[in-house]
Order: sequence, then C-alpha cells, then structure tokens
Amino acid sequence: MDGEPCSQLLAPGLPAPLPRVALDLRKRVLDVVAASLLIILFAPLLLLAAVAIRLESPGPALFRQTRGGLGGAPFQILKLRTMRCREDGPELAQARRDDDRVTRVGRVLRVTSVDELPQLFNVLRGDMSLVGPRPHATAHDDYYGARIPEYYARYRAQPGLTGLAQVKGLRGGTETVDVMRQRITADIDYIQTWSLRRDLKIVLLTIPSLLMTDNAY
Repeated sequence: MDGEPCSQLLAPGLPAPLPRVALDLRKRVLDVVAASLLIILFAPLLLLAAVAIRLESPGPALFRQTRGGLGGAPFQILKLRTMRCREDGPELAQARRDDDRVTRVGRVLRVTSVDELPQLFNVLRGDMSLVGPRPHATAHDDYYGARIPEYYARYRAQPGLTGLAQVKGLRGGTETVDVMRQRITADIDYIQTWSLRRDLKIVLLTIPSLLMTDNAY
C-alpha cells in the first residue's frame, strides 16, 4: 500500500466550520438515549454471544481495532470477535466470502451483524453516532485515501453504527476502488443533506437492509 499515513491527512485537510451533522446537540441526545436503551435490550444476547465465542476458540470475546473518528481522531472500535486471528496493522486483509479465518459462531454473528452491537458502547462514549459513515481500519484509510480524492471528507461527521451507504446495500467487502467510491459518495451525500428526520429514517431502514442483504461475510 502506498500514500501517506492517514494520521497526516485526516484532520488538517478538513475545511471549517464543521457541518451541522457534527454539531447538532439533538443528534447527541438521541445517540445517548437510544444506545442506553439498546444496550439494556441486547445485554442477554451479547452475553450469550460472548460465551459462545469463548467456547469455540481461544482468545477474548471482544475485538478492538483502531479506527478514525471525527476529524480523523483515532479511537478503539469494539466488536465481538468473529475470527481466529486478530489483525490491526498496515497489511490488514478484508474478510472475504468463505474466509477460513471466520469461526462458525463468527459467521452467524457477521451475517446478522450482532458482532457490531458492542459499538453501542462506542456511541455512549462519544466515539461514534448511531448514524454516520462507517469507520474503516486505518490501513484502508491509507489505501483508499491515496486513490479517492474526496475520501477524507467523510470524517467531517462522527462515524456511525449504520449509515446511508449501508441501507443502500453498500456494505461488506470493497474489492475495487470503484466500489469504495460508491460508498464514499453516499457518505458525503449523508453529511451534506443531514437532518434528524433522515437519521430516524436510516435507523428504521437498517433492519430490513440487514435481512435482505447477502454481502455481509
């Protein structure tokens, strides 16, 4: 992978002032209230999944990885571990269809997106929002940022647990730059046209989009 490290490219190049999506207090209030209620609701499922992960393969139930947040500030994203190995470096490989690193429990968690539920704690901490551009691994930031000029504009909003790109079916692997460019276009559209009503609509559309998609693996 070539290009400058993302830590040198993110925040300094972002134009000021920040857009409404990054500043509106109502969005933060909605995040805290909804994340708190969802954590309580999904606590039994998270506990059951954590036990299943530990029983199937050695290692922690939680997976932590560095991602870029608002303005490119790094944070540790939380996920349920779905693979037999932990990767977080410059040679990070995306999960592929029928990837043999994914455990049997992990495959179920990925298809249902249950592995993403610990990110509700990231939302509570203020690292993320319920809705926003999905955060990518820093190795992918470096790679795609060097190839897509508008890539880093997506960091003018808090990263999200779900987003406009995801409800449009732009989730899963990004085998080509053109596929990633479609995702970035959706992210920028979300930032430029943000409203609280649109956030609520995206949240409501997330469940059917998860049930109908076949590109999560």
